[in-house]
Amino acid sequence: MAQQLQPDCFAVLGAGNGGLAMAAHLTLKGIHVRLWNRSPERLLPIQRSGYIQLVASTERDDLPHGQAHVEVVTSDIAEAVADARVLMVVVPATGHAEVAQRVAPHLRDGHIIVLNPGRTGGALEVLHVLQQQGVKADVIVAEAQTLLYASRALNPGQVQIFGIKNSVPVAAIPAYRTPEVVKALSVAYTEFVPGDNVMKTSMENIGAIFHPAVTVLNAARIESTHGDFEYYIDGITPSVAQILEQIDSERVAVAAAMGFNCMTAREWLYIAYGASGKTLFEAIRANQGYYGIKAPPIVHHRYITEDVPMSLVPIASLGDMLGVSCPTIKAIIHLANLLHGCDYWQTGRTVESMGLAGLSLRDLRLRILEGMPAERR
Repeated sequence: MAQQLQPDCFAVLGAGNGGLAMAAHLTLKGIHVRLWNRSPERLLPIQRSGYIQLVASTERDDLPHGQAHVEVVTSDIAEAVADARVLMVVVPATGHAEVAQRVAPHLRDGHIIVLNPGRTGGALEVLHVLQQQGVKADVIVAEAQTLLYASRALNPGQVQIFGIKNSVPVAAIPAYRTPEVVKALSVAYTEFVPGDNVMKTSMENIGAIFHPAVTVLNAARIESTHGDFEYYIDGITPSVAQILEQIDSERVAVAAAMGFNCMTAREWLYIAYGASGKTLFEAIRANQGYYGIKAPPIVHHRYITEDVPMSLVPIASLGDMLGVSCPTIKAIIHLANLLHGCDYWQTGRTVESMGLAGLSLRDLRLRILEGMPAERR
């Protein structure tokens, strides 16, 4: 007989920067943690030492630190999720579908899957994969708007947390089950708050605006300086900011076509950082949190490899289905394809992979808000 799911047991799926930080922090909070990673090599240092070293910050003494003795560290996903009620997926969005495929045979009634974060359309894609895999269990799929932690792995089995966000919206499919998710997370976290729905958390993924285009438009500078310039301050000039505003307006228009009102990137800067300005350029310059952040050292970086296929492609794909033109977004996707010699349209998240292709607007909203099975008309 299967063990009962334990409300104070979390499975952290993924042992990268965010996964190590989350597993260590949860452990230090007294939560029972099962840490899983696809490749066992990444887990060996933790298994040998018996703990994750959460390094103290030299600038802040209020951040968690110490030796986190994680109860279970495994590359066996069945072992990881066995009695954990909450499954925190902390992998790049390009790995969401694979994690869903791996975990599908082991899901039971009561499991809650939370993508940290979902990027754009993550929860919809995972739900579609689980349904394709024939999962019948009463499982909630949810996504966070962004990753709770700013963190970096320093060495194998060693991670440092630089900051923890005060508030992160999380939303479930169906939307009315979001309070269940927030309540389950409240065993360990007070920072997760109810989001409206997964399309709002997806479309308010502001990284889609700031990451791909800025990296593409600064490709020469990144390659010639190896990222030795301030990404947001030097990399976003008035001309670049104009392009970002156009990308942002296309994103907001796609959301509006579905009946969802999304904040602009300029509004987000004010809410998140208190940075204001008459233009996006002015608001970026007013954000003290952006000063000192260096550009990536190479162009082959997650700002393109993850944010183009998992953020820009789904927005443009939804735009095509809804009849909303996204020429600027498509231009950045095209340039990213040329830079990396690939086709992000083929590998990215589309209405097909999200299980939305062919839906009427009514059925699309029912899918998002109520989790109704996809009906094609």
